[in-house]
Amino acid sequence: MVAITHADIVKAPKALLHDHLDGGLRPATIVELAAAVGHELPETDPARLGEWFVAAADSGSLERYLETFAHTVAVMQTEEGLHRVAKECALDLAADGVVYAEIRYAPEQHLERGLSLDAVVDAVHAGFREGCAEAAALGNQIRIGTLLTAMRHAARSQEIAELAVRYRDAGVVGFDIAGAEAGFPPTRHLDAFEYLQRENFHFTIHAGEAFGLPSIWQAIQWCGADRLGHGVRIVDDITGDKLGRLASYVRDKRIPLELCPSSNVQTGAVPSIAEHPIGLLHDLRFRVTVNTDNRLMSGTSMAREMTLLAEAFGWGWSELQWLTINAMKSAFIPYDERLAIITDVIKPAYAKLLT
Repeated sequence: MVAITHADIVKAPKALLHDHLDGGLRPATIVELAAAVGHELPETDPARLGEWFVAAADSGSLERYLETFAHTVAVMQTEEGLHRVAKECALDLAADGVVYAEIRYAPEQHLERGLSLDAVVDAVHAGFREGCAEAAALGNQIRIGTLLTAMRHAARSQEIAELAVRYRDAGVVGFDIAGAEAGFPPTRHLDAFEYLQRENFHFTIHAGEAFGLPSIWQAIQWCGADRLGHGVRIVDDITGDKLGRLASYVRDKRIPLELCPSSNVQTGAVPSIAEHPIGLLHDLRFRVTVNTDNRLMSGTSMAREMTLLAEAFGWGWSELQWLTINAMKSAFIPYDERLAIITDVIKPAYAKLLT
């Protein structure tokens, strides 16, 4: 089999389910926006700043990793800043061959300069619309839906859930909770999840990244998550090819795992890409998807993540197509719209690549 290259993978259509808006800024944009709002950065040269983010996130600690977001969130406190970051996100993903993406952000983190929650959402959505239109004009079609995130250590999850439902026909496709897992179980936000279920609305939960099986169990069995944000620690319930009851349930129910390989290595969830459980979970036929998490902090892209996996596990176009269709099947947009992207965009492109 001829090895596929990063350049080849860039051209292939990809679907992305787990990407944080405040974790994907261009370093040059951070420098410009920080100067405009008077925020002090550790580096003011864009290249060195980009290197700083990756190095700071490379600590092996989820808590230290999360500290890097102080600098990105600081420059996303105005309508102009949010609009620009969202627009550039759409352009960058489209240039990387992403045809469908769900981008998550926490509106409650962007209120320091007087914006309302609704103003935050409106600014982000306007940026995505402009970015998608510009990308299409360049020949790179992309569709973006947003997930509104509540912070698990805070107490605004019900408010953010209601905000997400209010914007369900205006670009928001789902809800999420994020932040440090240890000490902040998803059941603290049970009222929000029960509300979302009553509203027939989709949600995913960060679970099974830095914390283990109890976090995954609560997210699914108590909170009713449609997908697991990361979920990599499900391997703690697998011995060889023997699945425990929770792992069996996750596989049997086809609960999607939003795996983020490079990020998992950085936060210490796994030791290396080659040792990442995605290989085992693929072989056991879990509903595996591959994602970027935070493109700035990991110095990554969807094409890079797929390239690393292809190199580590000897995967070819067949496996990359499987991952892409898994993600598209698991998206939070309506079934017929998911099917159209799979049938009209993904499968025809991979059919050519597989010949």
